[in-house]
Amino acid sequence: MELLDYEIKHQKYLRENASECALFLKRNDEFPIKDPTSLCLIGSGARKTIKGGTGSGDVRSFNFKTIENAFIENGFNVTSKEWLDKYDNYKEESKKDHIKHVKKEAHRNGILPVVFSMGYFEEEKNYDFNPFYDADICVYVLSRNSGEGNDRRNIEGDIKLSKKEVEDILLLNSKFKKFMLVLNVGGVVDISPVMGVSNILLLSQLGVVTSSILVDIILGKTNPSGKLSTTWAKAEDYPSFNNFGDLNDTNYNEGIYVGYRYFNTINDKILYPFGYGVSYTDFSFNINDISLNKMVLDIKVLVKNIGSFSGKEVIQAYVSKPNTILDNPYIELVNYIKTKELKPNEEDVVSLKIDFTKLYSYDSNRALNVLQEGEYIVRIGNSSINLLNICKCVLNEEVIIDVLNNKCINSSVEELKLDRINEDNSNLIELILDPSDIKTKVVEYKKDKYKDELIESLSDEELARLCLGHYDGGIASIIGGSAKNVLGGAGETSLGVSVVNKSLTMADGPAGLRLKSEYGIDKKGIYDISIDPIMENMLDYLPKISAPFIKPPKNRHGEIHYQKTTAIPIGTALAQSFNDEFVYNCANIVSEEMKIFNVDLWLAPALNIHRNILCGRNFEYFSEDPYVSGRVASIITKGIEKTSGLGVTIKHFACNNQELNRNNNNSKISERALREIYLKGFEICIKEANPKAIMTSYNLINGVHTSESYELINDILRCEWNYTGLVMTDWIKTGRSFSNKSIYKAPNASLNIKAGNDLTMPGYSKDYKDIMKALKKGIISRDDLINSASRIYRSILLQKN
Repeated sequence: MELLDYEIKHQKYLRENASECALFLKRNDEFPIKDPTSLCLIGSGARKTIKGGTGSGDVRSFNFKTIENAFIENGFNVTSKEWLDKYDNYKEESKKDHIKHVKKEAHRNGILPVVFSMGYFEEEKNYDFNPFYDADICVYVLSRNSGEGNDRRNIEGDIKLSKKEVEDILLLNSKFKKFMLVLNVGGVVDISPVMGVSNILLLSQLGVVTSSILVDIILGKTNPSGKLSTTWAKAEDYPSFNNFGDLNDTNYNEGIYVGYRYFNTINDKILYPFGYGVSYTDFSFNINDISLNKMVLDIKVLVKNIGSFSGKEVIQAYVSKPNTILDNPYIELVNYIKTKELKPNEEDVVSLKIDFTKLYSYDSNRALNVLQEGEYIVRIGNSSINLLNICKCVLNEEVIIDVLNNKCINSSVEELKLDRINEDNSNLIELILDPSDIKTKVVEYKKDKYKDELIESLSDEELARLCLGHYDGGIASIIGGSAKNVLGGAGETSLGVSVVNKSLTMADGPAGLRLKSEYGIDKKGIYDISIDPIMENMLDYLPKISAPFIKPPKNRHGEIHYQKTTAIPIGTALAQSFNDEFVYNCANIVSEEMKIFNVDLWLAPALNIHRNILCGRNFEYFSEDPYVSGRVASIITKGIEKTSGLGVTIKHFACNNQELNRNNNNSKISERALREIYLKGFEICIKEANPKAIMTSYNLINGVHTSESYELINDILRCEWNYTGLVMTDWIKTGRSFSNKSIYKAPNASLNIKAGNDLTMPGYSKDYKDIMKALKKGIISRDDLINSASRIYRSILLQKN
């Protein structure tokens, strides 16, 4: 099938630039090679290459090719086709056992197999065929998949390598002078048993161009320049390890010590640090100039390419905050910048600004955002462990930034507190911070009220329908495919209130637009000719009686139409680029395709924190660091919303950090950790980019569903952050729990409205009945309905006019 003009343009851009998301964990001088040659290609990802995880982030691009095909198309002679055939047969034979295992685990957790199967992937097991085939070079591609609905497991063949994988990788590394281990993964894998391999490339999952990028890197046509947005360590070494995977409660006992904030404070136990990554070339960096203007430090850094290949470097700024009233991690990332492409021996001066007014901590005892008195140590480097201490900025008095009220409190959480490394910073340049221009903000908490005249004239029944997505109760609603105006769209606002004659159509993300890739049109209208990828993966777990409702009709033979969208790199890969321009241009790709297919709201970006590497949905998320998460989300928001009529839906607000029983899992967390880690990225994005919409998460926070949390939605989001956009739920249904062993109730549409969550998606008749019943009983008022419906109508008008 020929590519259309916009596909050619979009894929060309990604082919030329997506290598900025990839990085070497290790390399020697054996690569790149000059010309295509004979290739021993081994590993799970050689033929079963993963462009991105499953679920909402799964985008079907028509011409995605496997790594094997990409090498062949570029002139390589793959000598290991026998091994690849054997591996295909092994996977097919092991499928039945996997289905039985999933059903057994589903029963143990009280979850329907069709639901539990989402994101539950077969681990790599041990097979008995030999991987060695004579060739000039060898590439071993190790893949791991994950997706929403379930989590990864700390077992061999998932987070850990299988015995056979370790055996084969070490064997091939010893047999071939030119050997490369390629990680086609969406998150951390424990590669500690194969750390002796000289060339390890984190390719990641780069969407439609994944395989082509690998070939280009091998041939030296492009130079990877990414950095890790998450610390790589063994799963059991993360501080959240023992507080993950419980069906009902997740205790965030590590508090603010997430990722490098923990590892750099204890100075131990990592495989590869946050911010780390090497390329085909090397760089030096030195401080060129430092200047301070009141509370803003400007640092000029001279970066030089001291290697033999052209490339880019990422310079990162970290600050160690005072450890006086409040304990703080050893370092926190506060800024970063990527250089232009530098030729060998070429230099570039980059500027990094640090605004100290944004480096406050939250004092939950006083409900204050404060800058603590003391020394702020500034460090510059190219990873979280390769840093130069350049100066100390001194604040001679405590400064109160915000006077708040305590919200979403859980006083029972026992949090980790760590002692910091003792350092002698007496010889550093000392600069005095001047906070004289700072004005303390005192937040006024009041209910957000907005009433539109037209909406006030509607009946109670019309108001209730407007507060729900358009619904027909079909199975497509469950998997995010209930839109009527765009086939395969996730949903849309109500079409059942005649006076509101416009609606917003939504499509899933975040790795591009997830729509039905093809459909038919005959005299009866539009009809499906393919199964949704999510539902396709569920077929083995559904009763046979349901097949006719899922599979496309056989007796319709109309004209075939296509919705060809571009799969962009996964969220983690975008963040690994550390390149604002690249991220912005990827957003432009999505916005252009939104226009083509008449999509109003993109259900992305997703910016939850990589709290634990086992979370099945981490590939959609950017980082363990809230600053990176908020900054990337802001850039994506600006890239989409620069086009009139288009909007994003930042998600999942908040603490969507585990997929097991995600609809009814309770995140038990301190107010400080909530504000400084899990809400911070959302706050940055909202204040910097003002996204059109925000989506609440499935889980509870301290016993209250996020969609029903007045303190989270009204008080923090609207009063503290001054947010005026649309708030919607994730795809829920009143009273529906997916596990019969859940101890927490499911959310209700009426309580969503009471909390200020305007729109319950995707919309069900049960939601409507719940709203009308609550209205009759006085649980919610007509004013509550008017406020939510008015905000929905305002959002429609802002985008459609």
